[in-house]
Amino acid sequence: MGARQPDPQSAEERLIARYFRPLAKHPGAFNLVDDAAVLTPPAGSDLVLTADAIVGGVHFFPDDPPDAVAKKALRVNLSDLAAKGAKPAGFLLSLVLPQIDQSWLEAFARGLGQDADAYACPLLGGDTDRTSGPVTVSIAAFGTLPQGTIVRRVGAKSGDRILATGSIGDGALGLLLRRDPGAAQRWQLSDREREHLADRYLLPQPRNALAEAVRRHASAAMDVSDGLVGDLGKLCAASGVTAEVEIDRVPLSDAARKALAADPDVLDTILTGGDDYEIICAMQPDKIAAFCAAATTAGVAVTEIGGVIEGWVPPRFLAASGKPVAFKATSFSHF
Repeated sequence: MGARQPDPQSAEERLIARYFRPLAKHPGAFNLVDDAAVLTPPAGSDLVLTADAIVGGVHFFPDDPPDAVAKKALRVNLSDLAAKGAKPAGFLLSLVLPQIDQSWLEAFARGLGQDADAYACPLLGGDTDRTSGPVTVSIAAFGTLPQGTIVRRVGAKSGDRILATGSIGDGALGLLLRRDPGAAQRWQLSDREREHLADRYLLPQPRNALAEAVRRHASAAMDVSDGLVGDLGKLCAASGVTAEVEIDRVPLSDAARKALAADPDVLDTILTGGDDYEIICAMQPDKIAAFCAAATTAGVAVTEIGGVIEGWVPPRFLAASGKPVAFKATSFSHF
């Protein structure tokens, strides 16, 4: 018998070929056998770029299902594209692992592939590395939109109204429940309500179905990832304005309302905790009806929560009495 020929592929190359090459369906990905990919935006389009990383023990728990970890990593980036009014076009993946766990990788790749197909956002390339630390998933996502139509944080003007998609605070409450499971009993949550909050933390719901309507109608917009109070403050600061929000108008899920009724102190968590991945936007009053109609067609709830006014101070969040509410911290921050 002849001598066995050595495998020309490294372990890393085999990993990429087995788990991620099947996801690289875009022709510009070159089947993941080159050093780079090519993405050609449609004629007359701008390319929108965003990047976010999620780290084990910071953005997800080590025992979270790997398919959900993959989906979360992609969806937090898709949420940024949605808030800019962009259509997903593709993404790059950098995956840093402490070890090769075949079953974990199979589930991770399966979840990533499902969302890549669901959101029409194909894998274009990336990198894999090894670490002595936690699993880290970094994604750079790309989107397209007609030239000059990106919706930035800049652009809100006095007289604009503020709208929010979906519900606020569920993700932060879901994280609180992961850290303190007994809170579900104290808040008298049903199993369905507890699962709703847990799922909203585990698996964001980016509002890409509403991206075109945001692009057509919003004066300024951003996704809510670090908390409504802080993120609205960032939007207002960029636009050189301030705002007033009526707290009673902020959209809450049934589970969040029940938690708040049982423990008023969770208001801070709801409004500043982050992990919402909803969209807030400033909009001229005469555009609200068309925006709401588009949201209804897309199946996304939207709520008018306040208005933009002149000023350079942080936005005020008003209680039912009309008095401003003070928060322990305005936003989640890594540092």
